Amino acid sequence: MAPDPIFRQKAKPVVAFDNQLKSTIAEMLDLMYEHRGIGMGANMVGLLERIIVVDLQEDGKRSPLVYVNPSITAKTDSKIEREESSLCFPGIRASISRPESIEVAFQDVEGNHHTMTAEGWLATVIQHEMDYLEGKTFLDHISKLKRDRLMKKMVKGSVQKHNACCADPECSNNH
Repeated sequence: MAPDPIFRQKAKPVVAFDNQLKSTIAEMLDLMYEHRGIGMGANMVGLLERIIVVDLQEDGKRSPLVYVNPSITAKTDSKIEREESSLCFPGIRASISRPESIEVAFQDVEGNHHTMTAEGWLATVIQHEMDYLEGKTFLDHISKLKRDRLMKKMVKGSVQKHNACCADPECSNNH
């Protein structure tokens, strides 16, 4: 959970396209699905590697996209504003303006190079996850005042959640 110092560090390029990379990507996808996310950057799981996974899960179907060493090579001047949140910042969200369409260069798990155009919600999610690789979060796109207010809200929500009675008669935790 935020604010973890790893979110301020830049991820390093992936150089080994091996079974370890495939295993890392599988774990990232499993975690993303387990926590009902739609995207994840490697530093969200403690790795400073340039990997993001995305799955908008349209119509409830899984269609994972994997981007190794992604970079945005072009973006439109037209912007779109959307509510964004993050698994690492539970309970808070902010309205963020980003380019509506982007072109992304990346490698797949085998190291093959690709380029694709992403528009709308997919473009927003890719940019959101790529921020993590650059040592930024979605909260860096809003004012300090609003960011501080949201962080207080997140901490307060976390404290309330941990102090709430879980109503489990078998629970011996004093929370």
